[in-house]
Order: sequence, then C-alpha cells, then structure tokens
Amino acid sequence: MTMGDVTDYRSLLLDRLESLVQEDKAGADARKTVTLDQQSVGRLSRMDALQQQAMANATHARRGVERSAILSALKRLDDGEFGFCADCGDDIPEPRLQLNPTVLKCIGCARG
Repeated sequence: MTMGDVTDYRSLLLDRLESLVQEDKAGADARKTVTLDQQSVGRLSRMDALQQQAMANATHARRGVERSAILSALKRLDDGEFGFCADCGDDIPEPRLQLNPTVLKCIGCARG
C-alpha cells in the first residue's frame, strides 16, 4: 500500500467519523426522555413518541459501533497493520477495503 493510499484511507475514515459526530448531534433531541402531557396527548401519540425514541437510541448505538470500528482502523493505519487480514495476515484486496475500510478480514477468513 502506497503512502498516498494510506493518506486517502485516513481522510476517508476521518470524514466518516466527523459525519457520525454531526449525525449524533442532530439526533440528540430524539434520544431524550419522552415526556408527554397525558391529558392532551392520546395513547397512540405516546406510543409513537416512545417508538421514535427507541429507534433514535438504536441508531445512536449503531453509530457507536461504527465509530469504534473507524477508530480501530485508524489505529491499524498508525501501526502499519492496515490492509492485512487479522486472522491469516494476507493482504485484504483493495476493492474490499474501498467498499469498507474498517474491514478486519479477507474474504476467505470472513467466510470461515
């Protein structure tokens, strides 16, 4: 992997990390505790608000998993281990890394 490739992957990962931070900020209100006036809002509206909160929390959790994978990929870049399969040590094909730069395994090891 060339130095330019490493720089491109680092830039791609950092851009996605920043995007996740912005998405978390935008969705912060949806994750807040649901408080509704039971006199003015019906049962279905309360259920809908609780469902939207649950979906926002699940989305936040998925972003957290992706954030961890990005930070791990950035560490592998720093350590010179990026682009190598975590199981067998072979190169991960470039098209696979371009599709998902956080991937840890080559196709053979991922299939088991």
